[in-house]
Amino acid sequence: MGLRCGIVGLPNVGKSTLFNAISNAKAESANYPFCTIEPNVGIITVPDERLEILEELVHPERVLPTVIEFVDIAGLVKGASKGEGLGNKFLANIREVDAIIHVVRCFEDENIVHVDGQVNPIADKEIIDTELQLKDLESIDKKIQKVMRAAKAGDAKSKKEQASLEKYKAHLEAGLNARSLDVTEEDLEAVDDLKLLTAKPVIYAANVDEDSMIEGNKFSKALAEHVKNENAEVVLISASIEAQIAELTDPEEKELFLAEYGLTESGLNKLIRASYSLLNLITYFTAGVKEVRAWTIGKGWKAPAAAGVIHTDFEKGFIRAEVIKLKDYQEYKTETKIKEAGKMAVEGKDYVVQDGDIMHFRFNV
Repeated sequence: MGLRCGIVGLPNVGKSTLFNAISNAKAESANYPFCTIEPNVGIITVPDERLEILEELVHPERVLPTVIEFVDIAGLVKGASKGEGLGNKFLANIREVDAIIHVVRCFEDENIVHVDGQVNPIADKEIIDTELQLKDLESIDKKIQKVMRAAKAGDAKSKKEQASLEKYKAHLEAGLNARSLDVTEEDLEAVDDLKLLTAKPVIYAANVDEDSMIEGNKFSKALAEHVKNENAEVVLISASIEAQIAELTDPEEKELFLAEYGLTESGLNKLIRASYSLLNLITYFTAGVKEVRAWTIGKGWKAPAAAGVIHTDFEKGFIRAEVIKLKDYQEYKTETKIKEAGKMAVEGKDYVVQDGDIMHFRFNV
């Protein structure tokens, strides 16, 4: 399964600078709104030291890490829900992503203008929240009009659906995002076709100055306090430092650079980890002489569904899964010795795949 994250934010918050730093694609970065007209897409490989371990053990012809697709979406202004600026384009693009990385300006710099004249991360966040909420309300209202007729005619399913929609409507009208609403399966089914914007998982990337990358500052702390009751994560990141890290190709040089700032990993790695955590994703591996490969699946998926991300035939004709744990691979070195030691598990359709499992699927179509 491919993971798609949309990078959003008001103009001049460091959104395109961050995108440029973490992607091979280059979005134009400029000190004025709308410098990014069309969404730019970058495919980022997910770093995983377990792949390096497997490569040393298996010596495959190639190694394929899993990837995240980052989409740099055009800037947003007040009135976007009504089509102001590039609002309609922004809102259409954001519907297609799995998660939102909302870049919020948490630094002061007199050389970079702020669209509202002052740095206020909470106000910035609420501008985008309001526009997304208004668009969601528009979607909800349209659907309520459709189901009301059937509900008034006595259709029981439509009555339940209308009740769910009204629940969402009241929540959004209170200035709250759909993802913070306590919902049932019935509620989720009622809005499933709407792809509500405020229901999408969010990571707030607090773009701070160099001196605030570890502890944060008054702006990032105010943001974290403000969103503590949301199902969201806050990641401290400095887009300007990420831009410098991106230019370093030597691993040792990169490690030294990070150490100078007291960091153990880049902001990109933090964003990737936060994305996986927020979306409840895990990684399993396939390993053979042709290739060692990482696969992304949802936490709690059973073996046939996990096999299906390789090919639908694997899921349809699933017979069994042969599972090896990485620590056993490291200890016994080869599959033959792993089997001899009784460390290769044979699992059926009800096996729940664990993060880091090395799997081989048997199937028949």
